Amino acid sequence: MSSKRKGIILAGGLGTRLHPLTKFTSKQLLPVYDKPMIFYSLSVLLLAGIRDVVLITSPHSLAQFKELLGDGSDWGIKLNYVEQAKPNGIAEALILSEDHIKGKPCALILGDNIFYGNGLTPFLNKADERQQGATVFSYRVSDPGSYGVVKIDENGKALSIEEKPENPQSNLAVTGLYFYDEQVLDIAKNIQPSARGELEITAVNRQYLKQDQLFVTPLQRGFAWFDAGTIDDLMAASEFVCQIEKRQGQKICCPEEICLLREWITNDQLEALLKKQQGSEYNRYLYDLIAERRSVAIESQ
Repeated sequence: MSSKRKGIILAGGLGTRLHPLTKFTSKQLLPVYDKPMIFYSLSVLLLAGIRDVVLITSPHSLAQFKELLGDGSDWGIKLNYVEQAKPNGIAEALILSEDHIKGKPCALILGDNIFYGNGLTPFLNKADERQQGATVFSYRVSDPGSYGVVKIDENGKALSIEEKPENPQSNLAVTGLYFYDEQVLDIAKNIQPSARGELEITAVNRQYLKQDQLFVTPLQRGFAWFDAGTIDDLMAASEFVCQIEKRQGQKICCPEEICLLREWITNDQLEALLKKQQGSEYNRYLYDLIAERRSVAIESQ
């Protein structure tokens, strides 16, 4: 089943914390173990059933993303692209996506965020099904002052939300995944730049909090979340993916697999695509997946 919600991936920024790696390419095109970083954020939207996505990136990275992802038709989805001349804050992604999301609910994810955990898809589905308000996902961290921070009561109700506070009121970081209703575009257009000159996504979320429409989904033990914006976090994410995939024999955040299992593409369509790019272990995994599905289909006849 597909979602009517529009998807937004913010894959802009300068990637200064990853220099010199990002002097020649976008951070979101760097590898996280066996696949480009952008595959992980895109996969989260696909897991939520979202097939219509706009990717926002810098002018110098646009051609590379188009070369990698195309228009999405190979995977049974739709991909559009919007240039961001310079990074002016996460909330700017909503404004830049106006033609794409106007009058529609949307989900925004940061291109350097990686999520993993049993039960993630039901959480995404629940957020997608919510008709009004905003849903954010929180994750317990040891250094909350480096993130947006949300405080909740014993029932999970949001009490406050702050951006990189000096004295955090909780240790629950707000991850880079946000589900919004149709009013988010108007809200984003009316917030003011922060002291650092950016349109903060926390300001958008705070407006929903004022309206008593900010919902928080805590990602508890058993979930992993990486903000792969530093060398250490990039290495940790790659090592995590490597160990899970080798132990379980399954890929994490493989867009082709997700689209195949959702029946947005057929076995034959994926096989035809794989024939154009032979040789990798990644492709062998997908060939094995196709063979397994065909075997199951024959046995069920």
